[in-house]
Amino acid sequence: GTELTFELPDSDKQCFHQELERGLKFTLDYQVISGGHYDVDCYVEDPNGKMIYKETKKQYDSFPHRTEVKGVYTFCFSNEFSTFSHKTVYFDFQVGDEPPILPDMSNRVTALTQMESACVTIHEALKTVIDSQTHYRLREAQDRSRAEDLNGRVSYWSVGETLILFVVSI
Repeated sequence: GTELTFELPDSDKQCFHQELERGLKFTLDYQVISGGHYDVDCYVEDPNGKMIYKETKKQYDSFPHRTEVKGVYTFCFSNEFSTFSHKTVYFDFQVGDEPPILPDMSNRVTALTQMESACVTIHEALKTVIDSQTHYRLREAQDRSRAEDLNGRVSYWSVGETLILFVVSI
């Protein structure tokens, strides 16, 4: 899997390419962290140029898919509709099924021991914790961006009020 956070300039498009085998499962999760109305266009094309996913002006989304053709898949993020605000976009691209926790788990005919069952439960709980941490980290970054923007606006407003107060006093 790949996780990446990048800046998407206004009126621009960024594309990423990944070569995949036929029958592989992949998942694309993305979220706009800062900029404008926190929205971006996203689309995914298969190696034949067929559009398999397209969303416009979304803040976040998740797209799971199983490949039907071997080749280079392209996923693009577009900010072409925005003329003055650049965006910061996070995406997570996971390819393939998760390997089994235990070596012979897929072709096992007996029940799991108590220790193995506990390991599976702990593993699932840790995956949930990792997903939650990523979600909270993204929310924190988004909220920090909004707070800094609001702080700038309040500062300009305060300077304006101060100037008006001096003019009225004189």
